[in-house]
Amino acid sequence: MNSLVLAVVGVAMILLGYFLYSKYLSKKVYRLDPEYTTPAHRFEDGVDYVPTNKFVLWGHHFTSVAGAAPIVGPAVAVIWGWAPAFLWVTLGTVFFAGMHDLGAMWASNRNKARSVGTLSGRYIGRHGRNLFLIVIFLLLLMVNAAFAVVISNLLVSTPTSVIPTWGAIVVALLIGQAIYRLKWNLPIVSIVGVIALYGLMILGDMFPIVLPETILGLSANAFWIVVLFLYAGVASLLPVWMLLQPRDYINGLQLFIGLGILYLAIAISSPTVVAPAVNQNVPEGTPGIFPLLFVTIACGAISGFHGIVASGTSAKQLDKETDARFVGYFGAVGEGLLALGTIIATTAGFQTVAQWEEVYAAFNDGGVEAFVNAGGGILNAGLGIPTSLSATILATMAVLFAATTMDTGVRLQRFVVTEIGEIMGVKLNIWVSTLVVLAVTMGLSFGAGADGSGGMVIWPLFGTTNQLLAALTLAIIAVMLIQLRRPVWPVLIPLVFVAIVSVYALIIQLGTFFSTQNWLLLVLDVIILICALWVIVEAVAAMNRARREPPVEFAEAEDDELDPSSSEL
Repeated sequence: MNSLVLAVVGVAMILLGYFLYSKYLSKKVYRLDPEYTTPAHRFEDGVDYVPTNKFVLWGHHFTSVAGAAPIVGPAVAVIWGWAPAFLWVTLGTVFFAGMHDLGAMWASNRNKARSVGTLSGRYIGRHGRNLFLIVIFLLLLMVNAAFAVVISNLLVSTPTSVIPTWGAIVVALLIGQAIYRLKWNLPIVSIVGVIALYGLMILGDMFPIVLPETILGLSANAFWIVVLFLYAGVASLLPVWMLLQPRDYINGLQLFIGLGILYLAIAISSPTVVAPAVNQNVPEGTPGIFPLLFVTIACGAISGFHGIVASGTSAKQLDKETDARFVGYFGAVGEGLLALGTIIATTAGFQTVAQWEEVYAAFNDGGVEAFVNAGGGILNAGLGIPTSLSATILATMAVLFAATTMDTGVRLQRFVVTEIGEIMGVKLNIWVSTLVVLAVTMGLSFGAGADGSGGMVIWPLFGTTNQLLAALTLAIIAVMLIQLRRPVWPVLIPLVFVAIVSVYALIIQLGTFFSTQNWLLLVLDVIILICALWVIVEAVAAMNRARREPPVEFAEAEDDELDPSSSEL
């Protein structure tokens, strides 16, 4: 199979989804209103609620939701062959991810930009909200702790990525000042920012930063993890316009250009896909493709984490409600294109099947490093970019994706901690809630691993937890659509599918954790499963209530705790 065929067909499918299906969703299902006054305008505070240019906001949303997962998931899942991964990414982006991300942003926007956790209390039930927040907290804990490990590993294994990684923060701070304080022209700022980032990559390739084996008694990996958490904590406290928005925006442009370079290299070199379409000779110990494929590839097909970002930060920055189509759906398109590029790189970036099988000798052997090495080979063959610089570009791309997600993840986890505190009758300010987040995430990282890698301990539950959260978010959207008497099947069908595969995967993992006597993951699996099933039952009951009640129109509630059985929206 020629990789160019996969690229053309996959890109065409995903872009058609944006131009056609997202238009249908926006007009017929969510009915986006350009005259609606968004929460960004109603509650503008210069910190979290900031009306934002849709291109800048898209950059924030895209890079926040992408992270390393659309690289890691597909890079692992191709062990079952390229065809299942290709179909799930393309169809998932069009009919699952884009619809989910756009819907979560719309639902939050119509409810004062409140999080999906809070919305669950209104549309599903108070008990459902409490359980929902537990699932969200655990998911964010996994993301923040694990992505710190992914970034630190890349900074150590690819020292040429150190300068562009940290230099991007300085560039972002300057861009924030240029856009909001100096009111400079956005296209000019964008061009200068992208040139600066790629200049940093060239500089990083010339001057790699290699840390000594131990620093202040910590290994190089552990040192980077501590620095990353301290940085993320500070970044989460700054106004979004100062660092978060400009960092994500300029990274989004750079990352999209990086994707363009990868696809251009594929078009020129047209490498052959050496991996089988369906791998009939998977390594011993590889789990069955169903349902594990659909939770291994989460980001890039559908991801519950996107709903947290869409409702946690992005909805607070929507200038116009109609911008949600570009920010939400096209953000999912960007991630789908990254996942598709990863599939092609990790199946066509090898000379022979034997080389591919050597890398994929066991399940979970693929990952970011497989993408960087194989993709670097394609860039070298297609565009003549030196191997070292190719690896620097792709490693920096992966690091910046993960870092921007971590920035947003710590801020979101702060919101969740504050909400949990309110439920318990404790009012936490942003400083205390941020310290709680850092204490918990770093406690997990170093409590379960002296090198800071403890965050990977609970990572095996990320895929199933993430997909369950997507199903629960879709349940909220479905209740809203039923109450409004709008088309619900575009939401209901993906909801049922994702709920089934996620619960099934959790049950399978229960057996695995029990047989390996992994009691921590077993207990967490049980907690997540109980929470999810409880919320699903309450969601079904809420949908039945909504069907029996007369149709309603939007009328925003003043109280987060509004009884979901009420007909008032």
